[in-house]
Amino acid sequence: MPHWFLEKIAGWGERPALIHDGRTVTHQDLAALADAWRARLGAEGVCPGDVVVIHADYGPSSCALVFALAALRAIVVPLTPMPPAVLDQRCETAGADWVIGIDHADEAIFSRCERQATPPLVETLRDRGAAGLILFSSGSSGEPKACLLDLDRLMESAKRERPGFITLVFLLFDHIGGINTLINVLGHGGTAVVIRDRSVETVGRAIEATGAELLPTSPTFLKMLLISDAASRYDLSSLKLITYGTEVMPQATLEGLVAAFPGVTLKQTYGLSEIGIVPTRSRAPDSLWVQIGGTVEHKVIDGVLWVRAPTAMLGYLNAPSPFDADGWLDTQDRVEVDGDYLKILGRETELINVGGEKVHPAEVESVILRAGNIADATVSARANPVTGAVAVAMVKLIEDEDPRDLKRRLDRFCRDWLEPHKVPVMFKIADQPLHSARFKKIRLPA
Repeated sequence: MPHWFLEKIAGWGERPALIHDGRTVTHQDLAALADAWRARLGAEGVCPGDVVVIHADYGPSSCALVFALAALRAIVVPLTPMPPAVLDQRCETAGADWVIGIDHADEAIFSRCERQATPPLVETLRDRGAAGLILFSSGSSGEPKACLLDLDRLMESAKRERPGFITLVFLLFDHIGGINTLINVLGHGGTAVVIRDRSVETVGRAIEATGAELLPTSPTFLKMLLISDAASRYDLSSLKLITYGTEVMPQATLEGLVAAFPGVTLKQTYGLSEIGIVPTRSRAPDSLWVQIGGTVEHKVIDGVLWVRAPTAMLGYLNAPSPFDADGWLDTQDRVEVDGDYLKILGRETELINVGGEKVHPAEVESVILRAGNIADATVSARANPVTGAVAVAMVKLIEDEDPRDLKRRLDRFCRDWLEPHKVPVMFKIADQPLHSARFKKIRLPA
């Protein structure tokens, strides 16, 4: 039976769908590739409701396979390349029936998994006859949680009318933002530009070569983009829209972006693996205040954001449900409220309690970034017998600086801009990146 999403892709005809390793794949070619995958899946014995791991990165085959499995009403588990032991663990948690590995040459290998117990939530989704998606959290605080989502509901966003941009696909293949990018770029007749790595140089070259119009990324990467002065070394004039999310944006970085890209719209996004990507609207290009819209409901309880969304996951496969009886999710994000607008301050778990006073690491980091010669900064808690905790900072420098001079300079600067309890008691120079491979801030103890 034809699937509406594949029909919509095919309807865009000769428009470029993917640019991958210098090769352009049209929308109708991608739809044909998905149809070929559907035939092969049937020949291999993959059935509706089967849990299928795609062990791959972005490419024509992996992208077409996602939509072929959705049409089959299978449950898709995208996993970027990882060690065999970790892959086996993920497969066991997901209750995988199949693993399809796709290499850099776009060649695929099928592996049938040993029959194992099916997670009860997966059975629930099978009974509904819906396609599914399993995403693993980053696991920054313990074992990664496996989120089970209704893929059919996530794909509904492609039915809305909106422009199809030439989009540099930055967020990873196994990330909710990455899957959302694929659905909306391809479903709206846009072009997904796939890159091998996410260095500033690679991104700059790709934007220049392809005329990319949309860059969805993280504040950490945008900070690196500014420091590298990529705008003067590459032609980035094709950019129309930069979206940022996954972590708190420092005000200093946002102001730098407004100055460096005056003709580009800057938009804050918000999303979680547990609920999908939430429709948002920024108050202004240089503002961190954002409005949550669409069909997503929200409320603020004791300064913490709660949301309820039709795209919410069914639950975790390996942890208790985080939803209350009425379907509300505590996001653990602390926010300020101004009418219909919210400002996200950071995770409740990252909050530092200094003698009863709350310190938001993102606020202190934003100040440190204004001090000059700072490429990146993270602020975290250190136990203190008097106040319970104090703030400490790790910084990456743009150029070498004497540690004692740096400490004195940053201490004076922070005292000019922050209340005393928010000033870090220690500034240490980091000898490693302060972000993960996903370009998300890592708060290392100083």
